[in-house]
Amino acid sequence: MTKRIFRSIFLVALAVFVASLTLVMGVLYAHFSEVQRDQLIMQTDLAVQGIEHEGAAYFKDFRITGDYRITWVSADGAVLYDSRLPGSEMPNHLDREEIREALENGSGESARYSDSVMQRSLYIARRLSDGTVVRLSVAQYSVWMLLLGMIQPIAIVMIVAVVLSLVLASRLAKHIVKPLNDVDLDKPLLNEEYDELKPLLRRIDDQQRLLKQQSRDLQRRKDEWDALTSDMNEGLVLLNEKGNILSINHAAKTILGTNRHSVGRYILTVARHLDLEDALYQAQTGKHFSKVVNISGREFQLDASPVVSHGSVSGVVLLLFDVTEQRQAEQMRREFTANVSHELKTPLHAISGYAELMKNGLVKPEDIDRFSDRIYTEAHRMIRLIEDIIHLSHLDESVSDLHFETVDLFAMAQETVEGLRPQAEAAGLTLELAGESVALSAVPQMVSAILFNLCVNAIKYNRPSGRVSVRVYADNKTAVLTVEDTGIGIPPESQNRIFERFYRVDKSRSKEVGGTGLGLSIVKHAAQVHGATVSLESELNVGSTFTVRFPISR
Repeated sequence: MTKRIFRSIFLVALAVFVASLTLVMGVLYAHFSEVQRDQLIMQTDLAVQGIEHEGAAYFKDFRITGDYRITWVSADGAVLYDSRLPGSEMPNHLDREEIREALENGSGESARYSDSVMQRSLYIARRLSDGTVVRLSVAQYSVWMLLLGMIQPIAIVMIVAVVLSLVLASRLAKHIVKPLNDVDLDKPLLNEEYDELKPLLRRIDDQQRLLKQQSRDLQRRKDEWDALTSDMNEGLVLLNEKGNILSINHAAKTILGTNRHSVGRYILTVARHLDLEDALYQAQTGKHFSKVVNISGREFQLDASPVVSHGSVSGVVLLLFDVTEQRQAEQMRREFTANVSHELKTPLHAISGYAELMKNGLVKPEDIDRFSDRIYTEAHRMIRLIEDIIHLSHLDESVSDLHFETVDLFAMAQETVEGLRPQAEAAGLTLELAGESVALSAVPQMVSAILFNLCVNAIKYNRPSGRVSVRVYADNKTAVLTVEDTGIGIPPESQNRIFERFYRVDKSRSKEVGGTGLGLSIVKHAAQVHGATVSLESELNVGSTFTVRFPISR
């Protein structure tokens, strides 16, 4: 804007200068021409008087200077005298306009322009009493010649005018623009420099207030959106039509392994996954995409939906649901169903087989007791299996009906040890209990199940002449139960799976010692109900130590 103001002011100043110069030159030229004409008339009248008194003698020793010229012409047009050329060499002047007018009217006047010398000649003629004509002429330069003669002072004036115009135009432009540059857009109405700007400033003020209100609304909506999406467990990513990230919540950053600087970047530069590329392509073409994908070792349900506006895709919404536990739970349910079927089928087949033999009279009388004992054992095993399954199902469904009360963990451990001591002695094992009395809030039946299953496993999977040590003590508001044995140990690759239902490290040995394969699962679930943790330390052929840490108060 400053340049435009400067250019406009400079051009106006230059135009005024040129117009002034033209006007002045025209006025000067007209004035000089009129003065020169008056002088020429006066000199012509003087010459007429001289010739009237002296005749031809007037021209004797006659000298004329400057651009003036005098010519004496007879009544027939012959040149009697000329100040520049001999009269005999001059043509007849009867055809000259001023001569002809003088012969007819007593005086004549004319002006002729010469293109060759770029000058104008003025002629004044007077008729004498004897009928001859005296003519005086003077050369008048044209406007261009006058301008050329004054070129030096004009150039100086023009240079001074141009410099002054530049300086004044520059200062004036800056002076005009400065209030505009100093306008406070946050408070435009405080600017009172130009009244002409007040409508514009009022409009700017209205726009500023509108923009501030819109900015507050956008910030509020952004805060609401962030508050809504930041605590989501599901990953949420908003993309524009080109696949650049507009918004990404904390869960999505964690899943895709990116950070807050990913906003504005292309999604495939943030997370390079073929499934993600397929999802983006499908959504950009207006189709919905849904697939379970593996990201960093976990399973996620990836849903991509297009955002359609005015008939075209203007964005894409990506949702990532962690379904790892769900799929693992489904897998565990399938395995559980298969294992339950297998575990129930084995004793049922045995019971059915023995009963069929006895029904058909194919059993010797002396073998009936052995067959009956076998049927009883298998039936009892099936009952324990069903009871354990019901117990686990109850733990899975809800703990709202469980009754917590204050129990003495050491007393319960002592009761369990005394109840299992005959079984340990029959296996040739030493069963020990040590520690102190620790009171905690718990469900007695579940604590008893934890003690029973840990101790039974330590007895079953021990070695002859081995030892089982049970210890109870308090450790910083935590009740600690440890069950240590000198048994066969658990290999490292199986230590993370022993709490799964029906999982057995050595299936052949498990069948020999009996059991349902659900004992440690019951221990794990019962510990979770109490907010307790279960840890294992084990070494092959050395032994295992299970440690359960209960919070003393719920």
